[in-house]
Parts: sequence; C-alpha cells; structure tokens
Amino acid sequence: MILKHLSKKSEIGLNYLLYLPDGYSEHTPGEFPIIFFLHGAGERGNNLELLTTQGLPAIIESQSSFPFIVVSPQCPSGTYWSVTILKSFIDEVLHDLKPDLNRVYITGISMGGYGTWTLAINYPEIFAAAIPICGGGDPESAHKIKSLPVWAFHGAKDNIVPPWETENMVKALQEAGGNVKLTIYPDEAHDSWTKTYANPEVYEWLLSHEKKN
Repeated sequence: MILKHLSKKSEIGLNYLLYLPDGYSEHTPGEFPIIFFLHGAGERGNNLELLTTQGLPAIIESQSSFPFIVVSPQCPSGTYWSVTILKSFIDEVLHDLKPDLNRVYITGISMGGYGTWTLAINYPEIFAAAIPICGGGDPESAHKIKSLPVWAFHGAKDNIVPPWETENMVKALQEAGGNVKLTIYPDEAHDSWTKTYANPEVYEWLLSHEKKN
C-alpha cells in the first residue's frame, strides 16, 4: 500500500507518484524545491507501487519527513524514457505544483540514469543540478551541461551498466570545464542508488545549487 505518495496521471498520459512535503498545503508559490526521479527498467508498467521498491521513492517511504516535492513518473512497459515526453510532463507539473523554479533537480537510476543525462543535456535550462546514478550518455554532448552541477554515482562492481559509462561522461564534462563530481563505490554492484539516496550529504549538495536567473 502506498502510504506517503499520491498516485496521479498527467494530462499527457504519464502515470506518476507525487510526494508533497509537510506544509505544502499552506505553501506560497515558489517555496519548495522539487526533484524529478526517473526509475530503472524493472519498474516500467502501470503499477505505480513498483516505484516505491527502489530508489528515491523507497527512501521517502522510510523517512518521517522529506523537504522536497518529489515527482516520479512511470515509463510504460516495453519503452524507454523519451526526453520530449518528459519535457512536456515536467512543464505540466511545474505549472501545476508551483515549486521554486530556481531549485528544480533531476536524478535517476540505471535506465533512469541514462534518462537523467539525456534530459539534462537536452534541456539544461530547467535544472539547478543533476544526479545520474549508474547510467550513461553521449560524451560528445556533455559540453552542453558544463554549467550544470552534476554529481554522478556508480558501483565499481556493476556488471549490468559498466562503470566506464559514467566515467566517460564525467571525463568529458571535466574536459569541457564542467562542474562535476564522481563517486565510485568500490564494493557496490548495480545497486549504487540505495547508499546514495540514504546519504544526507546528497540533499545538502542539491540545496546548495540554485539557478541564477
């Protein structure tokens, strides 16, 4: 049973989980930061409760409170993250929820890590920071997010998505003069997200970054 998340369906047809922090109902527009979370391949489909088993939604379910609005869309079965669909979805959610538009963050795991890199590269103007976990992207396009703070994570023993997928993106960003951090967990395999999302420093790092409009 979903306890802390609301099940929603967007106008463009994506189902999603919504977490609203304490005090949201009394908030003024622009008060709360927002995180968009992209799940991995195993959580695709039409059962939103799957999303609470992994990644950021699972962490939220175990917390007494969480200081962000969190939006977790669900990718349909047999498909991959579409950046054009996600852009329309994000525009809709930002309009409806009225978060702090200078503190919009993107993160994702595995398939969602790829989605995070690709979405940030295509629409860097939306986000204040990005956290891709055990994903990859196009190093030749990394220069497009040289101004976007990125903290990337991967497990050194990952045999599903090889660590060099993340390392190549980080190297390309470094060469472009980007603002990028890399954490490789020496003893972790594919699940490098549980340790990441359980780390309070990750959220402190996110909140240290705002867009300068």
